[in-house]
Amino acid sequence: MTGGSVTGGSTTGGSLTGGSAGHGQRPSAAPRIAREYLLVLGVAAAGALLVLLAAHQGWARVVTAAAGPIPGSTVTVSGQAVVPLAEALALASLAGLAAVIATHGLARRLVGVFLAVAGALTVLLVSARVSAAAVLAAAHGAAVSQAGSATAGGGVAGPAAPGGVFPGGSPGVSAAAHVMMVSFPWRPLAAVGGLAVLAAGIVVAWRGPRWPAMSSRYSRTGGTERRPVADSAALWESLSRGVDPTEQPGQTGRPLGS
Repeated sequence: MTGGSVTGGSTTGGSLTGGSAGHGQRPSAAPRIAREYLLVLGVAAAGALLVLLAAHQGWARVVTAAAGPIPGSTVTVSGQAVVPLAEALALASLAGLAAVIATHGLARRLVGVFLAVAGALTVLLVSARVSAAAVLAAAHGAAVSQAGSATAGGGVAGPAAPGGVFPGGSPGVSAAAHVMMVSFPWRPLAAVGGLAVLAAGIVVAWRGPRWPAMSSRYSRTGGTERRPVADSAALWESLSRGVDPTEQPGQTGRPLGS
């Protein structure tokens, strides 16, 4: 009898332990999903910020030799001037991350597809060949902008953007200007950022509906909400019986004034 009870107790203990272990495996998936969620958001944000950083750096230089009394000039052309859509796609990707946090289900899948498309377009744009004509046109715009800023400020345009107009060229940029691509690989870094956004978008479209949504914590209604009194008749009836009408149905009524 004693041995059987001991054996039964051990068996019961073993079954309880196994049951608790089995139940413990399900909640362990929640931290893993949360880590995956945060990792994908971090990768996408880092990729978009990398594209923004690379787009504001110099991708090329236009060097114009001195021509007579007019000194030479060097105009730095940024990636934003050469590929203006890259910055717009990066900003749209950051906005898409906010949409990932705020949505769930099918809407989140669609946002993931949008992020993947934005990342793919970014990679294609920054990886495409940049012609010398495009760089010269961007340098012309930068030179005109610098000259206009100096004129509006009451100053004189510096050597980077002289006011002379060269034959067949533009202010500060002649037709014989030499285009040099910047040696530091800002364009490859922008492509890496676009690939990060692309990969994150694919994961969001694939596993996004499994992740928690921002509104899920507010969608559950607690069972302890206070119910208003049905009507004035019930209120007066409770008062006549000496019961506090503000108590919940599950609570024991107590006389008023106690």
